[in-house]
Amino acid sequence: MRVSLLDRSRTRSGEADAQTIATTVERAVRAEELGFHRFWTAEHHAVPGIASSAPTVLLAAIGARTRDIRLGTGGVMVPNHSPLVVAEQALLLEALFPGRIDLGLGGSLGFTAPIRRALGRTVLGEGEYPAEVERVREYLSGRAGITARPSVAPPPVFLLAVREGLALAAELGLPAVIGGPVLRDPDRIAAYFEDFRPSRTAPAPYLVVNVDVSVAETEERARDLLLPEAWAYADSREAGEFRALRPVEEVRRLLGETSRDRKRGEVHGWMDSAIAGTPEQVADALTDLLDRTGGSEVLANVSTYDRDEVRRTDEFLASLQAR
Repeated sequence: MRVSLLDRSRTRSGEADAQTIATTVERAVRAEELGFHRFWTAEHHAVPGIASSAPTVLLAAIGARTRDIRLGTGGVMVPNHSPLVVAEQALLLEALFPGRIDLGLGGSLGFTAPIRRALGRTVLGEGEYPAEVERVREYLSGRAGITARPSVAPPPVFLLAVREGLALAAELGLPAVIGGPVLRDPDRIAAYFEDFRPSRTAPAPYLVVNVDVSVAETEERARDLLLPEAWAYADSREAGEFRALRPVEEVRRLLGETSRDRKRGEVHGWMDSAIAGTPEQVADALTDLLDRTGGSEVLANVSTYDRDEVRRTDEFLASLQAR
């Protein structure tokens, strides 16, 4: 089983953002030691719960500390940037770390209206995102009117299709990363394989499955470890702000005190969408997920307040690559 990690640089209550970023770098170093295939970082702007706003900058720091593990953006949000700048930054990373860079592209706008205004993009018109993705590819391949520098072999492009975009990946002949509701949409997944148009960079479809994972000695404990992230998700739906992770015990207390059935339902709904359990249960569930989707790789989100628990789950996931 091929397993990779997505690290969004989730903040913890009482922790400085600089410490969060430093921990992401150290986790990437450890991921290479454990033998993971890829380590990807994320782009989120002005979100209290996430410290990573510039994945390409963060990858440069990680690349300087590692030797072999593939490094990728999960992803660069194309609407927030000039396509030329996206291509240039990817090419610069490729020049620094040849053969190790993945360029994951997404189409999300900012988390809130003020953030979208600050980024200069409040709406995404029909057809704009596909056109901008294609423009990035033109700059990468030297097919645009100007030459993006440095002039090196371009890194592979992946399209993030956590909600939409899977059909676009098939049309453009790109590997795709799926997650969320798409994992439960077999027709859309089947269409990706059926409609895939081979490209110069991807002669065949390639599907990466992104899922939240929690491993512990018991299923109950594994689900408990999901509580900080689940609460942050439910809180964001209510408050319009994605906040720092809180300890499991604090979240359990808050969950018991809340009188909002809807919020409680969102917490448990998020937890049900994750894969959590004992090592044997998680191994079986991930194998089943790849079988059901036709995926070739797991891109795991491992997120809880206790970083020691994150490390233990990372170690288990790394062991799956021998299967």
